[in-house]
Amino acid sequence: MAEKPVDQLNETEARAELARLSVILGEANQDYHTKDAPQLSDAEYDQLKRRNGEIESRFPSLKRADSPSDKVGAQPADGFGKIRHAVRMLSLSNAFDSEDVSAFDDSLRRYLGLAEDTPLAFTAEPKIDGLSLSLRYENGVLTQAATRGDGEVGENVTENALTISDIPQRIDNASDILEIRGEVYMSHADFTALNERQEAKGDKVFANPRNAAAGSLRQLDAKITRARPLKFFAYSWGELSAPLADTQIDAIARMKALGFQTNPLTKLCTTPQDLIDHYKAIEEQRATLGYDIDGVVYKVNDLALQARLGFRSTTPRWAIAHKFAAELAWTRLEAIDIQVGRTGALSPVARLSPVTVGGVVVSNATLHNEDYIAGRDSNGNDIRDGKDIRVGDWVQIYRAGDVIPKVADVDLSKRPSDATPFVFPETCPECQSLAIREEGDAVRRCTGGMICPAQAVERLRHFVSRSVFDIDGMGAKQVEQFYADEWIKEPADIFTLEERFGSGLQKLQNREGWGEKSAQNLFAAIRDAAKVPLGRVIFSLGIRHVGESASNLLARHYGSWNAFEAAVVAANDPESAAYGDLLSIDGVGAVMAQSLINAMNQPAERASIDRLIAQLDIQDAEKPDTADSPVAGKTVVFTGSLERMTRAEAKARAEALGAKVSGSVSKKTDIVVAGPGAGSKEKKAQELGITLMDEGAWLELIAE
Repeated sequence: MAEKPVDQLNETEARAELARLSVILGEANQDYHTKDAPQLSDAEYDQLKRRNGEIESRFPSLKRADSPSDKVGAQPADGFGKIRHAVRMLSLSNAFDSEDVSAFDDSLRRYLGLAEDTPLAFTAEPKIDGLSLSLRYENGVLTQAATRGDGEVGENVTENALTISDIPQRIDNASDILEIRGEVYMSHADFTALNERQEAKGDKVFANPRNAAAGSLRQLDAKITRARPLKFFAYSWGELSAPLADTQIDAIARMKALGFQTNPLTKLCTTPQDLIDHYKAIEEQRATLGYDIDGVVYKVNDLALQARLGFRSTTPRWAIAHKFAAELAWTRLEAIDIQVGRTGALSPVARLSPVTVGGVVVSNATLHNEDYIAGRDSNGNDIRDGKDIRVGDWVQIYRAGDVIPKVADVDLSKRPSDATPFVFPETCPECQSLAIREEGDAVRRCTGGMICPAQAVERLRHFVSRSVFDIDGMGAKQVEQFYADEWIKEPADIFTLEERFGSGLQKLQNREGWGEKSAQNLFAAIRDAAKVPLGRVIFSLGIRHVGESASNLLARHYGSWNAFEAAVVAANDPESAAYGDLLSIDGVGAVMAQSLINAMNQPAERASIDRLIAQLDIQDAEKPDTADSPVAGKTVVFTGSLERMTRAEAKARAEALGAKVSGSVSKKTDIVVAGPGAGSKEKKAQELGITLMDEGAWLELIAE
């Protein structure tokens, strides 16, 4: 039902949906206004509230007594004194696009009876993403400060407000009663510094400046608030004993003259298009303002017209908030860094001027791969969604849900004249090994393998996993800690651990979680693990594309480490018999072959492999007893469908009888077993005069 369009709901479904939305939005208000820890993004909240309003419009008789449409904020939290607002603190209705802005202007004209050509001016000001605060002055002295609360009653935070330098404690030439309203916020720089201090003390860090500002203002201990760098923008008022001015723009100027900080981007506009143009101008500056905004607020400028327009239940008719897309923001690309992942992938990361996107401060974003940055592939062809991204560009960031922030677009009109295309590195920035791209792969990868620091921990975790060396007492957690302590840098170090520490016991048994017995057991397990089958050794190297099955297949084919090593080294020459032999192994293709060749022919990785092999007692692959086998030494190809066994079973049985199973038909092929749908391989066997048989004949041939 949550996904069903409103116009398709029946009355029963609508009632149930309104009940569901009431609970969700009520909890969201508490999380945001009382706990300062929102669980929903602004976009999610706005979408749900909009859906609630649309259902109520379609089924007005179903509107609940506790409708979210009639609520502002949330009940004040326990622990604070309560203050009843003399004038309610309301929220604003929202606009999400240009059509909504035009509709706002139209609705005002209809309500006021104004012709289309009658002038109607507005103010447009940034919507600060902070915590609303009302300040009451009596005879020029600040007497109380209150949060919005539920609009009727707020929390008494007077002592905390007195610690904020932007808030005057005394005002000269003020009227008897002056209630100034605005937003408490925290700058980006102060937010970063606060989180660094919090982290250093082991205290909670904040997700974004709004949460930090709200949490700081709503402290029961004003000393904590005093230590937090809060700021305040004034933009409105509550109870007044004398008017501030006749217009909104003049009232803002009056507040500034009284000593309050007002936003310098506030502008007088005369048409809806002026509002939209100013909205775009503010959006473009968003990342450089130094504080968070989440939209632009439009207000009718004439205060007499504001009074005529009045209020709905929770919002004024004369104002609207034009929200930014909550998951999108523009900012400057300061640098492009290359990070090396645990699999060796070189990933470009955008370093950004910090900007809040979807409720989270974003300073880094993924750039996918080098083609995405360049805007073209390695052959110089334009690619879909390629951007030609350069350092210094203004880029649009998106963050849908909890995904990693990404660069969505580039504003080429703002590109610096000296911006140059980014040159993607061809060597690994961590270990300087060659970084290559396999054919058809968009990602460039480091070939350093076990000698690359970025890949080392993951390679070590793989090495000690259950399907590889499975060393009792040394799992992922232990190997990570030993790596951090610089006891182990590569797999060979595991087998020299005891030797390098003498008995090893003194240094290990004194670690937390270790004793003499557990240390002895570990070293005994390491000694036992040094005797290992060839297939596990090949798998342990963590060579890309070479899994456990392929490793065992290679072991059976070559038999010994020396034979395997010599063959793969020789296969570096694509014209060699060794290369052809490697490709002839059923299950080994060109991509896997190249990964093997790269690993065994890269000097640094090869040296690491040699150090490992020197510590091991490698057991040759078991040779099947094929003395009486009719297919021993023969090359067999299976093609088409097999009906009495799986392809894997047929292959395993043939290899157990000493046959070599290949994936392609050539002059070296001895037997082709063809099932239904055999196709070209059967035809080629006929052309070459190779023995052809069906599955039944094959089973009869190998029957014992």
